[in-house]
Amino acid sequence: MKKQFIVAGAMLSAGLAAQAAVTYINSDISTSTTLPKLGAGDYYSLTNQVYVLPGATLTIEAGALFKSDLGSLAVSRGAQIFVQGTKDEPVIMTSVGDDFTNWREAANEWGNLTICGNGLISASAYGGVAVTNDMGVVNPTQPTGAANRTMEGLSAAFPGDTRHYYGGNNDNDDSGSIQYLSLRYGGKVIGLGNELNGLSLGGVGEATDIDYVEIMNNVDDGIEIWGGKVHLKHVSIWNIGDDSFDIDQGWRGRAQFGLLVQGYSLNASQGSGVGDNAFEHDGAEQSDAQPVTTAEIYNFTVIGQPDGDHGTTWRDNARVQYRNCIWMDLGEDLVKNDNSDGDGGAGYGFNGTLSWAAIWATSYTQVPTNAVGVPTWNLYTAQSEGYLAQITDSVFYNNLKASAYTTAYSVGVTNAANNNVIAASSPIQSITRAAPVVKGGKVMTRVTYLNPCANNDAATSSRVAPKNGFYSQAAYKGAFSPSYNWLAGWSAADQFGMIDTSMNAAPTVSLDLGASVSFQSELGVSYTVQFRADLMNPWTDLDTVEGTGEVINYVDVGLSNSGFYQVVLN
Repeated sequence: MKKQFIVAGAMLSAGLAAQAAVTYINSDISTSTTLPKLGAGDYYSLTNQVYVLPGATLTIEAGALFKSDLGSLAVSRGAQIFVQGTKDEPVIMTSVGDDFTNWREAANEWGNLTICGNGLISASAYGGVAVTNDMGVVNPTQPTGAANRTMEGLSAAFPGDTRHYYGGNNDNDDSGSIQYLSLRYGGKVIGLGNELNGLSLGGVGEATDIDYVEIMNNVDDGIEIWGGKVHLKHVSIWNIGDDSFDIDQGWRGRAQFGLLVQGYSLNASQGSGVGDNAFEHDGAEQSDAQPVTTAEIYNFTVIGQPDGDHGTTWRDNARVQYRNCIWMDLGEDLVKNDNSDGDGGAGYGFNGTLSWAAIWATSYTQVPTNAVGVPTWNLYTAQSEGYLAQITDSVFYNNLKASAYTTAYSVGVTNAANNNVIAASSPIQSITRAAPVVKGGKVMTRVTYLNPCANNDAATSSRVAPKNGFYSQAAYKGAFSPSYNWLAGWSAADQFGMIDTSMNAAPTVSLDLGASVSFQSELGVSYTVQFRADLMNPWTDLDTVEGTGEVINYVDVGLSNSGFYQVVLN
């Protein structure tokens, strides 16, 4: 077992002018470790595949910068990671070639972030061959908790190595939390047989928190989830070399507020540098196994490529609900029935599973049973209404392929009851594309500037997400309200000048005497109320308040402060 080994070294140019100080991380993290923000321009560098080992916690403080040209970071089962970025000081993991000013056609320059959890997964077979777990036993087809599997892109470094396995029997597993993390130019594999995704989540449990994550340029998928019940909020995925958001092996979670912008990262084939599908979801490795993907997704904005691929592809009994979303500029179909993933598994309707048509007409309350016929409802709690597969309250715009809506029409997506709109006007406020170029044999028109805020038919919605402790009740379609861009400040998209943030005005504040502050809030936006006793003292945080779209009157419950209040956007 390797011990943690972190080495600091100062880099000097040939002219002996001082350059950034580099702290090298070149061995596994076996004891709980905190990585603080370093000095201006200084950074951490992963020099190989580094694991956070079981029992250890890695805390990465706000403003920490990673620049690597070789290594990758993985969190093993039983370990935790806490990424504590903020809007003003995100954690950035990127390559040494990132100048933090200009977007580049690049990827495959370092590895990725992988999290392996103990949640239930479905991995009984792959490529028509039975899969064995870390004990050398064939994975079961039923959710006994014995199924686990090696993570894509990782492999054993020595006999008996299990650091790279994911899956177990605890859907409530806690792998830590991630907030305000930007992952850029990744996907590189060192001595392994396949490519890494920007963020890989294998069997990650529901107690794990993931909010404000960006993947900019990756050679493989942007985010891929294998099983588990992890939820995600505020994700931005741009210029990915394969699928933007890939789901597999029985994910049963929720996601809200996501931006998927299809494009390219490298001049390589589609799937290895040029974007493939926006959403790709598989149910289970064999479609009659359990758990099967059964998820719910609210408020995503999907911006395709005119010569790109599908908005959603469906395989192996997958069941997903999309609500309050924007689907625009797709190159092919909004809904594509791929049936099976081509790896030897069977598709919809196999061995008593629901047919393709049936999943679009069957209530979410229809749940599978285990081997002895006992319902397994506790595994499938992400959905709370409607049908097992559904697209509702969404806007479709500029999807020009002749068959763009053919399959969607066949399963009722365009029925009036679903409240979807094929719009004549753009559902976002503006988009600018570069001149067409050929990349990987596809004609690409990269998005260079974007105001993704809701517009026209997307500006309002009669549906809001349920109040269940996870969702925000956003009465608009897509990932952004009409007047707030949550990518401001922390993202590469903002740093590279690719998004409009001019609408993000400071809240209008009126003060009451010494004890309260009133301000106009924006739905889905977080605010911090601050106080200082006089002009000589610094501001101190009193509370964090979630915007409702209404005027909020915040009362200082202590009623003891006499001084000044202000409200700032988070």
